[in-house]
Amino acid sequence: MVSEIDLVTLELIQEYLVAAVREMRVTMIMTPYSSIIYEGHDFSCALLDANGQLVAQSEDSPAHVVPLPSQVGEAKRFFGADLHDGDVILVNDPYTSGTHMNDVAMIVPHFSDGELLAFAVTRAHWGDVGGMTPGSISGDASEIFQEGLRIPFVKVYERSKPVQALLDLIFANVRVPQERTGDFDAMRACCATGQQRLQDLERRFGRATVRSSFDALLERSELRMRRAIRAIPSGTYRYEDYLDGDRDTGNPILLTVAIKTVGDRLEADFTGSAKQVSGPTNASLAVTEMGTFVALKALLDPHGPINQGAFRAVSVRAPEGTIVNVRYPGAVGGYTEIRRRVESVVMGALARAVPQYAAGDIKGTSNHTYIGRSHPQRGDTIFYEYPAGGTGGFLEHDGGDAMRAYDEGDFSSIQPAEAVELQHALLVESCSLRSDSCGDGRQRGGLGLRREIRLLAGQGQFSELSDRNIIPPFGVCGGYAAAPNRFYVRRAEKTIEPSRLPGKVSGFVLRENDVVVIETAGGGGYGSPLDRDPDLVAHDVRFGYISRQRARKRYGVVLRRGGVDVAATDRERRSLREATIRLRVIEAGESGLEYGRRICRLNPEDAVRLGEEQTLIEVVNPNGAPLRMWLMISAATPVGSIPLDSIALGILGADKGTVVDVRSLRTTKRTHSRGA
Repeated sequence: MVSEIDLVTLELIQEYLVAAVREMRVTMIMTPYSSIIYEGHDFSCALLDANGQLVAQSEDSPAHVVPLPSQVGEAKRFFGADLHDGDVILVNDPYTSGTHMNDVAMIVPHFSDGELLAFAVTRAHWGDVGGMTPGSISGDASEIFQEGLRIPFVKVYERSKPVQALLDLIFANVRVPQERTGDFDAMRACCATGQQRLQDLERRFGRATVRSSFDALLERSELRMRRAIRAIPSGTYRYEDYLDGDRDTGNPILLTVAIKTVGDRLEADFTGSAKQVSGPTNASLAVTEMGTFVALKALLDPHGPINQGAFRAVSVRAPEGTIVNVRYPGAVGGYTEIRRRVESVVMGALARAVPQYAAGDIKGTSNHTYIGRSHPQRGDTIFYEYPAGGTGGFLEHDGGDAMRAYDEGDFSSIQPAEAVELQHALLVESCSLRSDSCGDGRQRGGLGLRREIRLLAGQGQFSELSDRNIIPPFGVCGGYAAAPNRFYVRRAEKTIEPSRLPGKVSGFVLRENDVVVIETAGGGGYGSPLDRDPDLVAHDVRFGYISRQRARKRYGVVLRRGGVDVAATDRERRSLREATIRLRVIEAGESGLEYGRRICRLNPEDAVRLGEEQTLIEVVNPNGAPLRMWLMISAATPVGSIPLDSIALGILGADKGTVVDVRSLRTTKRTHSRGA
């Protein structure tokens, strides 16, 4: 097909489509009512062909865009022949290839002389869709009904006429309805812009050429991705990681993947992941597919266009009723935490196959932060942002500090203090990089941020839905984990933990002058920190990125009067290498999984060097991502040995008899109960 299209014309149409989506974005940024859209850019736009296949996006969030082909396909099947010029479809149903209910999709079919040519689509985060707390996203939600108004596929405009009763019903069930109606109108204007540009494209090149170009662009992207997959050695690659804990038991939530490559095809199988939980950390199959595709695209073909063709060579399996393929009525407000962990395990699995592409984990969570307030004169206000963290170090460079990562699109890192203080009874008291939050490594991870927000009104409500508060982002190839997230409230001189499970807060009542303190995770490190250039360590200390104590403890760099003491640094680094805990792998006689987590049984003589029982530890993988386990003491294990089952050996790419480095993640000791 590609050879049948003039390549100059094909490239012109490719760039025109991307430019059209960018113009849709400009319309969306310039016309909404809520700051989460015009400041935070929490929306995305796309153009899809008549079959519902993604043909163009720009600097949009993959979390919004990648599930759209599935959702538009379901909408087509739902309406059948009952799609007409002037129809506007609205949907936020997570179970029909949606995300969470705050992400409302508008689907507008575009016709040419009565024939369906394409779809103009936008998905925007509405600041509130009802539910149990202001902002709708709650760390304590246990079912979908607590997360707001669920909108199935409905036409809110039919043949250009509004369905007013339905619109009235929707806006009567949301907080701050004037913002929601303004954002709805902005979405209509955005899709109208896309339709206008499609009309211009058709007038210039003709309908037949436009249709053929859609097909050719998808085919070209498919060929690029198949070439990239073919370059991976055929085999099965595994990895596993955890979410912090479920709301009932506090136990970690396991997410596991087996990536199988055969020729130019790749399958990601999530069998073995945890059953869906009663809290909000569940996701639809479309979200799991999205996390898989995003990681693969970023890893294998970061420079090619993003469209449906790139994903044709990839298949995803996820058992129904698990956190990666939720059944009704499971809550899904924290879908973004699932999809980020999906990205982490896909990256972790392929790090062993293509270690040159490996990078430390990113902050790994969305950090949905809400402060709601009701005032008799000024009405309701809902502050919402999703503060950024660090990105991972990689072969050539350190990670980025407090910035958006490859999986987030053109979102802002935080809202400007001026915008926050103008709209809300809040004062942004401080905002800075979080010292020592990076994952240490030859290339260190990026820093998270620290932000303090004071409530000036009489009362408010604080809600938080995040992850990586207990189990931190991992480093790779010997790099260290980053500092985890932390969210707490300061009341006078007292520090208050606002929830039983860290990072899962639901409507905590704030008093006047309470301060919400936000500390976001850094990015994981790459390579051993003992191999980092000492002058770079001195630079990091000088600028306050890391402390002098951290420089010596992790990097073995001794500083005297601002400079590196070379002789003392050499001695310190030798001492730290000699202190490394090294154990010889023996084969475990049973599965290492208990209560949804991997257990490591060590002899008391070895265990005492790592911590108490239940301490989270990791086995360093010099060629990829580490294996994480919870420490148990067993006199039956020989001194100097570490028992690993076949799955663990596969994750590490290790054999019986291999000597591995083991280290403690003591900062995460506020972990989990033993009971199921």
